[in-house]
Amino acid sequence: MADEQSTIAEKIDRELEPRKVVAEQMPDFVIVTGMSGAGRTEAMHVFEDLGYFCVDNLPSSLLGDLVRVNEETESTDDRRRLAVVCDSRNGDFFGDLEAELAAMEEAGISYKTLFLDAADDKLIARYKSSRRRHPLCTDGTTIWQGIQRERHLLMGLRDRADFVIDTTDMLPQKLRSTIRGLFSTGSERKGLAVTVYSFGFKHGAPYDADLVMDVRFLPNPYYDPELRPLTGLDAPVRDFVRMREETIEFEQKWHELLDVVMPGYVAEGKQQLAIGVGCTGGQHRSVALAEATGDYLKSKGYRVSVAHRDLRLAERGATVESQGDNVLDPRAAGKDA
Repeated sequence: MADEQSTIAEKIDRELEPRKVVAEQMPDFVIVTGMSGAGRTEAMHVFEDLGYFCVDNLPSSLLGDLVRVNEETESTDDRRRLAVVCDSRNGDFFGDLEAELAAMEEAGISYKTLFLDAADDKLIARYKSSRRRHPLCTDGTTIWQGIQRERHLLMGLRDRADFVIDTTDMLPQKLRSTIRGLFSTGSERKGLAVTVYSFGFKHGAPYDADLVMDVRFLPNPYYDPELRPLTGLDAPVRDFVRMREETIEFEQKWHELLDVVMPGYVAEGKQQLAIGVGCTGGQHRSVALAEATGDYLKSKGYRVSVAHRDLRLAERGATVESQGDNVLDPRAAGKDA
């Protein structure tokens, strides 16, 4: 039992290692600032996806307090990476930002600053499109005048920023990928959390899957009396399903499809992807091929978890009673499950 637990622990460590490497390289504290209308809201969405605790429009005088509260957390595991937007919306409070940054440096607090900028004409067009008021147009001035005031106010911060991104000609998708490239510092594929799960159509079709593959066209182990009580997690069923000529051809084509669509999802900035593999009962074929699909995607560098929605409902034998940790609660998978 001890050897088995050790093996399981080692497997978990191997699975989590790429995520640990990426996490260790990510800065603990990021300050996002820049021109109004340059994409700060979109930037915060990216940091949220990267696992940061995000605070928008925080007065600069509270930056040090926020860091200290986070560092005073008793458990290291409870400490969060922080991403904070400080900008001209803070009015008089914003003028203290450079002084506060200098104070944090003297206190040994490490941080990175991201400055978002864009050309004046693009900022004007964005404000006209959104019909929102520029934060520095409080006394009847034009949008252009407000932008010039803001540029003057932010001149020092732009010069000292660790990263400056010009979003003039950027679509939101490009901005997201640029920020991930700067701050996640790991494989882009690791930013996409992939869940592959098996299911049985007789228990209800999935409603949360982005991709659904129906494998009911393959020969069914259910009709073999010796294989019926087993599942796709057992070697005899796995071999029955995967060693057949039609399955070998199918997997080749299936992998070719995945090789086309997966990079596209990454390029689009998708953060979470669910792939459902279904057979009749969710016990044999779909289980074996969901496991195989997960293994294939892991070999390509994706962060993958595999689960089996309807395995608890299967006509199973004693060999799968210990697979509970790898089975989704059917009640959480769909109304018919």
